[in-house]
Amino acid sequence: MRAWMGCLILMVAVPALAAPIYRHVDADGNVVYSDEPKTGERVDLKPITVVDPGDAGASASSARPSAPAPDTPAFEYSRFEIVSPQNGQTLPTGQAGNVQVRLVIEPPLQRGDRVQLRVDGEIRQSPLQTNVFALSQLERGEHRLQAELLDAQGQVRLATPPVTLYVQRASVHLPANPNNPGTRNPNR
Repeated sequence: MRAWMGCLILMVAVPALAAPIYRHVDADGNVVYSDEPKTGERVDLKPITVVDPGDAGASASSARPSAPAPDTPAFEYSRFEIVSPQNGQTLPTGQAGNVQVRLVIEPPLQRGDRVQLRVDGEIRQSPLQTNVFALSQLERGEHRLQAELLDAQGQVRLATPPVTLYVQRASVHLPANPNNPGTRNPNR
């Protein structure tokens, strides 16, 4: 009997919780929603759909469109290459191994697509929606730069032709270098 009474009370109380909503436009032209009628018009809201999170994963994965095959690009780019630094360029000592890598991407990078940068085969810059990367403190010697274009699923769709960059760095062992431990200033 108590369970029946509890259910009856809930059935009466639930419609009371769904108070009417009114839409007003204030003096500044802002739209305001409220539960007070004032001079606004009543807005009838559709019922809220509630989905059990346990069931959502199963139904959402079956309703999701399948990803494009890895060998078929989702979007065709006509140009994807590193334009700076140029292939075979030497980075002078004064730049201390710092360089800006610029790409040309035509048409512009699509929403969801990202670019990552590899230096000597290792990912140096994580995937970003950009066409410019800053590299710093590259070691002396030869380096191979390559950019990869990733789709929204994180699959590599395109790769630029590799660019070889030579970096000159001052050696601590040069006699004129003030950081050379063998050349101490006798006036100290």
